[in-house]
This record gives sequence, C-alpha cells and structure tokens, in this order.
Amino acid sequence: MFLASVSPSSSSSLRLSLLRLLKPQRLPSLPRPFRHFIPPARGVSASALSAASANAPALLPQKDSVGKAEKSHWKASIDFKWIRDNRDAVASNIKIRNSSANLDLVLELYAKTLDAQKEVERLRGERNVVANKMKGKLEPLERQKLVQEGKNIKDSLVTLEEDLVKLIDELQQEAQCIPNMTHPDVPIGGEDCSAVRKMVGSARKFGFPVKDHVQIGKELDLFDFDAASEVSGSKFYYLKNEAVLLEMALINWTLSEVIKRGFTPLITPEIVRGSVVEKCGFQPRGTNTQVYSIEDSDQCLIGTAEIPVGGIHMDSILPNSSLPLKYIALSHCFRTEAGAAGLATRGLYRVHQFSKVEMFILCQPEDSDYHLEELIKIEEDLFSLLRLHFKTLDMASGDLGAPAYRKFDVEAWMPGLGRYGEISSASNCTDYQSRRLGIRYRPVDNASPNNSSSPKKGKGSTSPTQFVHTLNATACAVPRMIICILENYQQEDGSVIIPDPLRPFMGGLEVIAPRPR
Repeated sequence: MFLASVSPSSSSSLRLSLLRLLKPQRLPSLPRPFRHFIPPARGVSASALSAASANAPALLPQKDSVGKAEKSHWKASIDFKWIRDNRDAVASNIKIRNSSANLDLVLELYAKTLDAQKEVERLRGERNVVANKMKGKLEPLERQKLVQEGKNIKDSLVTLEEDLVKLIDELQQEAQCIPNMTHPDVPIGGEDCSAVRKMVGSARKFGFPVKDHVQIGKELDLFDFDAASEVSGSKFYYLKNEAVLLEMALINWTLSEVIKRGFTPLITPEIVRGSVVEKCGFQPRGTNTQVYSIEDSDQCLIGTAEIPVGGIHMDSILPNSSLPLKYIALSHCFRTEAGAAGLATRGLYRVHQFSKVEMFILCQPEDSDYHLEELIKIEEDLFSLLRLHFKTLDMASGDLGAPAYRKFDVEAWMPGLGRYGEISSASNCTDYQSRRLGIRYRPVDNASPNNSSSPKKGKGSTSPTQFVHTLNATACAVPRMIICILENYQQEDGSVIIPDPLRPFMGGLEVIAPRPR
C-alpha cells in the first residue's frame, strides 16, 4: 500500500465543493500506534514470544463498587514488561526508524502505574478488612469509628483509581508512538539505503519522442484535470472514454487473477471510525495526517482498504481452522497528500481520490514470513503479465511506516516521467494491528478432544489465545497502473496498445486510437 505511517494542505483548493463536510482536522497530532509484540532476535521462537506476550496481564483498572473508573481511550494489549526488559533493543529500533517516540517517558509512566496499582490493591485490602470487622457485634462507638475509617478509605480509593485511569491513558498514548520492531535483514538508513531484491525486464527503447501520460491523455481525450479542479479542487480528475474502460478492466482483471489464488473478494465501507484508523497504525487527525476526517463526527474517509478489512474481525477470536484468512478488497481511497508538490505529483501520480485493489491476510504468527513472500510473488506475477519493467525493493528502516516489521515496494519504469515510480507495496505488520484491533485465534490443543478452535472464549480448545499476524499488499493502484500502461505502450502515431491480459475486460479493444479531428 502507498499510505505511509501515517500533512493536510492549508490551500483553499482542499476546501472542496465535492467534499464540503470533509476536511483534515487541525488538532494536536495524536501519537502513532505501536505494535506491541516485539519480534524476537534470530534463533528465538516467534510463536513462543507471541504466546507469552498475548497472555501478559493488562494494565487496566478493575471495576470497583467504590466508584466506576472514568471511560478512557481504547487500549491495545501492550506488553510493557517486555519493553522494560528489552529497553536497549527498543531504543535502538526507535533510532533506526527515525521515530520521535519517548521511551524514557513510557518506562517512567509504566513504573508509576505499577506503583499506583499496588497502592489501589493495598487500599482495597484495607477496605475489606474494615468491612469484615463490621460484620460482627460491635459497640456503637467502635462501629462509628470503623464507618469513618471505611469512608476515608473509600474517598482515597476513588481519588487513586481516577489517577490510575489517567496514568494508564497517558501510558497508552505514549507507548503507541513506539514503532514496530524491525526485521533483522532490513537495510538500515533512509530510502536511499533500500536494497534491490529483484529487477524484472528492461526499459523499452523508443524511436520517437516520448510523451508523459498527461500529454497522452490530453491528445486521446482520456481525462480532464481542469474541470475536476473547478468542481473539486486540485489533484482531482475525470476519467473519460477508454480510460474509464481501462480502470474497470484493471480492477476486474486483478480481482479475477487474485481470486484464483484463494482470496475472498470484498467491497469495503469507505467511511470508518477514527479509532479503527488509529488501530491500524495511521493518524486520523493532526496537522500531518493523510486522512480526511468528517467534521463533527468520529468518522474518516479511508486511505486504503487495509483499514476496513483490518476491522472486519475486530474484537474476535478466530477459529484456528479458518486461518489463514485471505481477502482481496476493492475500494476508493482518499488522501490529503499534504505537502506533496513538484513533478513527482504531476497528473495521476499523486491524487486525492482513486480506486485501489488491496490484498490482506490474517494468519498464524509462524506463517507470516511465508505469506509475505506469497503477496510479493502475486504482485510480481501481475506486473509481469502486463509486461512492465519494474524492480522490487527491500525498504530501509527509515522508510518503514510504524506498523511494518518489513516492507517491500515495487517500482515500475514510467518513461514519460523518466523515472521509476512506486506502484505497489507489501508489508508484514506481525501483531502490531491485531493487538489494537483485538484479533486473536486459539491454537489447536492436541490434548483436547476437540482439536478445532472455537470462535467463542472458553469453548472448544483450552489453549490460551494468541494474536494473529496481519499482512497487506497492493494488487492494483489504478491511477499509477494507468500511467504505466499509457507511457509504456504508447506508439509513434499517438495511439496506445492495450496489454493482452486486459483486452477481454475491455470488450476486445486492442488499441486506444486518436479521434478524427
């Protein structure tokens, strides 16, 4: 996917007539969520660590008859003890990821929270002692003394429990700034340090002056940026004529190819709750967000189908037998693209609204590396079938979004732009998202007479639950695929040849030809 760990433009062009209710919120920036299971170093069992951290005690105030704890922000299942015990590794990871997370503050808040919990437990114990004493026969004076003592304990307990809730909320918010740990083979550094994993094909040699997709589209009457700018604002577009058929063909061909590989097709909601956006690792609000928020609500427009697909199994325990779950989702995507300017954003390359087909997998922890390879192969197979020249990159640590343990980008040669451009991305997010979304599974218990896990807690297998791993990958980001096809398949007479795999999905059309003048 193209949405990085996710700045809204102050330009009046973003105050869109098409999206009058929608605008990026200029509120203080929320911290980015944190993948709370820390992956092991080489030679350590990922499944063992995942199981241990999945069952770590949560830092949550208990409901008490003395007073109800204040409702707080959603909480992820963070293994704070692991973070504390592996402080050096976490600090090093924060540094190589160029993260602004404050580890010292997280650990300080964690220590304070533990102390506050101990004090709450001590006071509850004292309260119980007083309550037990009052059950017996007592002199009025002695009973009155115990009543007053109980009242003092109650008042202290209410105050302390309120302080504990605030401490836990602050701890959660700070901890969610900490990024996912990083795969040991990931190159360290900025984007320039990313390593080429694979190079496919070679750049086409042209015997005539090469045009970019904007010029091609204008001459073939395929899009209208000027009208869209008047109607909606900059970085919007109308697709026209054969470009409409080309978008539909790309979507339907991609869906048909990926469904053959065992993926379940989805069309997702395109408005989701802001909390779901956060749980998937993106900033729904703040001056640096890429997300359009709906004013006076807790809802946002999605920047990728990864978000609603990630939420489909939120707060559930999946049957072991159902894993892996593989989805191929079609949606429109909306991004502020704040701060984007220059030649790299020309035409369709960086826009506010576009169609995208996204793959998403939920699996057991020990299988996520395998499924990452599966997603990369699907991407490479699709782009090879279209005969594009592209390279697959193992992205460097400084270019990883907060959720990604490892990420591979595919960049295709775009001759009109004269450079490679990103057309796809595949990420293994391990249990970063599932710990926020509350998606678990129950491993098979061989000692149990019923070896198939039950989706409901306490039924079937007695094995403790574990968090699933989630992965995502772009199968087709439509505007950038249109760029690749128009620029790589352009002909000297101004026409564009349709790649063979797409022709059946365009009613047999083989060439987009110039219209008679």
